[in-house]
Parts: sequence; structure tokens; C-alpha cells
Amino acid sequence: MSTGSDVESPLPGYASAANPSGSTVPPNTVYSQHHFTGGDFSENNPRPSLKPGLYVPTLTFFKKDTENLDEETIADHAVRMAKAGVSGILTMGTNGEAAHLSHLERTVVTKTTRDALDRAGYVHLPVIVGCGAQSTRETIELCREAQSSGGDYAIILPPSYYKGQYSSESIKRFYTDAAAASPIPVLIYNYPGVTAGVDLDSDTIIELAKHPKIVGCKLTCGDTGKLNRIAAATKCQTHTDRGSGFMCIGGSADFTLQALVGRGSGVVAGLANLTPRICVKLIDLYTTGKIDEAQTLQAAVARGDQAAIRTGIVGTKSALQTFYGYGGYARRPLPRPTEQEVTNYSNAFDEIVGMEKVL
Repeated sequence: MSTGSDVESPLPGYASAANPSGSTVPPNTVYSQHHFTGGDFSENNPRPSLKPGLYVPTLTFFKKDTENLDEETIADHAVRMAKAGVSGILTMGTNGEAAHLSHLERTVVTKTTRDALDRAGYVHLPVIVGCGAQSTRETIELCREAQSSGGDYAIILPPSYYKGQYSSESIKRFYTDAAAASPIPVLIYNYPGVTAGVDLDSDTIIELAKHPKIVGCKLTCGDTGKLNRIAAATKCQTHTDRGSGFMCIGGSADFTLQALVGRGSGVVAGLANLTPRICVKLIDLYTTGKIDEAQTLQAAVARGDQAAIRTGIVGTKSALQTFYGYGGYARRPLPRPTEQEVTNYSNAFDEIVGMEKVL
């Protein structure tokens, strides 16, 4: 940013006196094939496409004593996820402790992930990057930084700090302004649990889905009715139908089948950090018509996901350390588990990890 003036110029693509309307949803837009070719991509170097399936919001790993980024473990974990057959990786989400990282650290995590995937031969596996911030300006900055560090898509939480002063229209404007200025396509991230209860309704998301650079949504609100309405209205992409190309994704492993039955595109599952193969298998069972087996496995996945939700990042990292020999600790002020808590976390995840290791 320039330091030569007290007033910084508007970001390109952002509403200004010269462009007072900023970006709005194009009039009379229908849910046709979503397509965006911004960024450094071409026919010879296409953007990895989003496909129905299992996406994993990867954890960020730190050195035990310094809490500096552990880039080697970040890279190895990303490749482990790719080898398990996930459809894509999401960095800088809630599981990735984005709230604990600087802008520079965020770019390092995403670049480390992208580079590791490319070296391992997973050049077509998409990387989605969490880019939510409280202001439109910083959100746009994060989208640009995500693209420069190798991210293919941005996923954005709604702002929440000044919740009482936002209207439905200001939230819509936030997303359309951010999408217009972002060099990469955008997904909407609805997670009331981390946004002071801000809960985007289906009408808002359906309206925003008309924007050509808003290509999907992730619903961690757990509202399957909302998912059904959005999936139907947008004619979203499923395993059997390309539809409009819009991605309507559930936000946790415990309602994987519910999301798929509701014609959703898949799920983003934090549990997959521990058990990626099991989470992938659950989707495969459903899409190949093995419904009874899928229902049985969903029950076990739901039990495992309940443990992940209850124990959070601390419990998931502890279980990774116990069962796989890496994981470490979250950044302070998140606590380090006691010996008893380590045992409790191990017991909570024992069933689902046991199933994973059989695979």
C-alpha cells in the first residue's frame, strides 16, 4: 500500500466515485454454465475444475516449541489427502486456523500446499483458499494473495463484526464487490457458528449464485432444507448431472448422505484430516448405488464427526499425533491437551480411525 497519501485509491473493480454501483448481480442472469477464466490460466494451462465429491479443509501445522509454520508437515499432509482420493483441498478455513495467521503466513501455507501437490503429480487437484475478512477491501486483498500463492478458488465468510448494522443488501453487495475484484472464482461460506450468528438464507445464496464469478457455496449451518432449495434452484452439479456447474456443498461429514440425497455436490469434511479414505468411500458407496452400505458407514462417520466437532482442532490434532505420529498443537490461546485429554481424544476417534486403517 502506498504511504505517500492519507487516502488510498480504490482497489480495481471496487465501487468508487467513478463506479458508484460497484459490482452487482447481472440482470436477467440465469443459472447457465458457470465459467470464469480470470487469473493466469489459459487453454494450455486450465484452472483445475471443481468436481462433486469429498473436499478436506486441511489443518495448519506448527513447530512444537516456536509455533512457527511447519511447512514440511503441511506439505506431507496435503499429499496424504490427495493420495486418499479427495476431490480438492481447502486451505485457510476454520480447521486451518486462518484466524491465527498473518497474511504472509496464509500465503506460505497455500503455496506450500500447492507446490507439494504439484510435485506429487496432483496438478489438477483444486485448492480452495479461505479469504473471508471483515472489510470488503481486505477480503479482496486476501483473494489476490490466494491467487498469487497458487489458490484456484476463494471461499468467503460473510462479515459479522458490525452485524447489527448490516442489511441483506449490504451482505449481497459485499459478495458481489469481492467477486468482481477477485482474480479467482468465489464460493460463499455460510457458518453461523463463527460469524456471530450471521446465517445466510437460501434466497440470498440463490440470488448471489447468479453472479458469474460466484461458483459455489459451502453450508456449515447444517441446514439440509437450505441445501435442497439451493441445489434445486441453481441446478447444481452432482455426480450424475453437470447441471449449471454451480457447487452446493455440505459443510461436515455427519450429513454427507443427507447432502447427496438432497442433490448436493458433496461435502467439505474436517474429519477427513483424520480419515480421508473413509469419507471418500462413503460418497463412493452412495454414488455406486450401495445405499445400505452407505447408510451403515454414515452412522460410523457421524460418530467420528461428533468427536471432531466436540473436541475441535485441539482434539483432531491430538488424534493425528496419536494415530499417525504428526499433528502437534494448535496455536495459543488454544490449549494443549493434558495426558488425560489425549487419552480421551484417542478413545473418541478409535472406531473411525480403525476403519480407516483397514482401508
